[in-house]
Amino acid sequence: MKWIGAVLLLCATTWAGFEFSKKLTDRPLQIRQWKSALQILEAEILYSQAPLSEACETLAKQLPKPVSLFFQSVHKDLNGDTSDLFQIWKHNLDLFWPLAALKANEKEILKQFGRTLGQHDFSQQQKHIQLALAHLDRELEEAKNQQLKYSKMVKSLGFLTGLLVVLLLI
Repeated sequence: MKWIGAVLLLCATTWAGFEFSKKLTDRPLQIRQWKSALQILEAEILYSQAPLSEACETLAKQLPKPVSLFFQSVHKDLNGDTSDLFQIWKHNLDLFWPLAALKANEKEILKQFGRTLGQHDFSQQQKHIQLALAHLDRELEEAKNQQLKYSKMVKSLGFLTGLLVVLLLI
């Protein structure tokens, strides 16, 4: 009976290590997805001159999950509600955040971008998009560095922590 518990404990800690490593791996991927989203949004706003609701619908169709879920929700809210765009953006960002592997810095960048969305003319809007992209570039570099440094270590640490606890309990 002890051995079954030991194996279960070892599996649980190993799984926790792999899950944390997955978040480290998913973060750079999701930052790249957000960068693509902002670039597509720039093209939709500046060149197609599509309304934001249509641009969000286009983004929802083109991007992979979980970022597409965010834009799908924004599109739905924009069609059903005429309240403040920033409130819609912020609300959906808060709903989206538990699905994301991103950190608070990225959330703040996206929230600041949402505050400027639809408030300026085309050239100013383009500058705000470029600013958000520059900030996301910086965060992407940090995310890549963290992934390279800690991904393998976290997997090993999960297994070794479980092994240590099993050895201490047996």
